Amino acid sequence: MSALTVDPVPGNGQEWDDLVRIWEETDAPEGCKVEIIDGIVAVSPPPSDEHNITAELLQRRLYAVLPEDWGIYQTVGVSIPGQDGLYIPDLVILPRDALTGTGSPVPAGEALLVVEITSKANANHDRIKKAHGYAKAGAELFLLLDPWHSGRPTATLYGDPERGTYRVLESVEYGGKLALPEPFGLEVDTGMFPVC
Repeated sequence: MSALTVDPVPGNGQEWDDLVRIWEETDAPEGCKVEIIDGIVAVSPPPSDEHNITAELLQRRLYAVLPEDWGIYQTVGVSIPGQDGLYIPDLVILPRDALTGTGSPVPAGEALLVVEITSKANANHDRIKKAHGYAKAGAELFLLLDPWHSGRPTATLYGDPERGTYRVLESVEYGGKLALPEPFGLEVDTGMFPVC
């Protein structure tokens, strides 16, 4: 991994530096995701085929509506200031110029849309900890695709982040249509996503 510059939590600089060092030096198997969630270095196994297909199908729809100077990224780290967090979303939509070219994480507040697709083993991280972190950092929209939600797969779009909390803009069971507001202006048919 490359060198990392992230603003530490005030008064917590040494612990943050230690976390970042551990994050940088973690030699996870190929395809695994290494993140810092609430001050803990977490390693997630490679995603399932259904997870990858879901990401690919959504990404294909999003490219049809994105301006030329925006990008969709699957391996960009986003920093969560004040939360001891460095997440790697399943998809993040950013203006291309938000990337510094140094490999450093992008502040989550730069994200126009963050997408997390739950896996059975990490669903609560995505539903609770990451939702709070993204909201606290000011990520504009957060789309949670949750094939593990109470036996009924759901897609939930969150927005209007305020003091670490999102407002639910829309929630549908897989099979329904979910509207991504402007600047996307896209209706997503969640029936296309595979169910685990």
